[in-house]
Amino acid sequence: MAGQLRRPRLVSFVHMCCFLWALFSLSQNVGMPHSLRRESENTYGGRWKYLTFINQILQTLLFGICSIVDFARMFIPAKKNSVSSRLLSLRDLIFSILVFPVGLFVAVTFWTLYAYDRELVYPKELDEINPSWLNHTMHTTILPLLFIELITCPHRYLSKLKGMVGLSIFGTSYLTWVLWVNYASGIWAYPILEVLGTPGKVILFSISYLVMVGFYLLGEHLTNYLWGDFQKYKKKA
Repeated sequence: MAGQLRRPRLVSFVHMCCFLWALFSLSQNVGMPHSLRRESENTYGGRWKYLTFINQILQTLLFGICSIVDFARMFIPAKKNSVSSRLLSLRDLIFSILVFPVGLFVAVTFWTLYAYDRELVYPKELDEINPSWLNHTMHTTILPLLFIELITCPHRYLSKLKGMVGLSIFGTSYLTWVLWVNYASGIWAYPILEVLGTPGKVILFSISYLVMVGFYLLGEHLTNYLWGDFQKYKKKA
């Protein structure tokens, strides 16, 4: 399957469809009217408090970069094409360290907690404001987009140490942001944090980090499984 999707025009078409869908999903999320039942989006930090929203931004950015790289490769002579070569490293960095582990974490964690007790992540009263399809664009369709990108083209992974450092920087930055929002406004981004004591929060944050690391390693393993040694692939490409 991966070999079939290496055709430039097919790859560019897939990337453009993914970009348009990600952009549509993001615009629908942003375009939802505010209400008293979604008052947390009007408070300190706005939608930027939520990892779901940040993940939508990252996915849209990734597929936007992919589309630019694809069109640059098709319409700019290889000798003059410096655009794609400069963006390839950025594309691979965003996908490997951010989009794949974070996107998988958002989807799996949300639906796991939702199945256990939806009030911890998505109170039932939100059904009156958010249509079901919008909930799925934020928490479900992000998952197939990850695997479409995974099989569409190979991605260069950094060394495990550098990859872990990059993921840790993102995770620490987001955790610091969540704690700061609570300190500055008294608001927790997620209902589950309101019912957990300090030990519970420490355990939750620790498990979340380990799960995200596991998803990063999974992405690297699947990339190697589908594409083999990327260095060999690059030499042949």
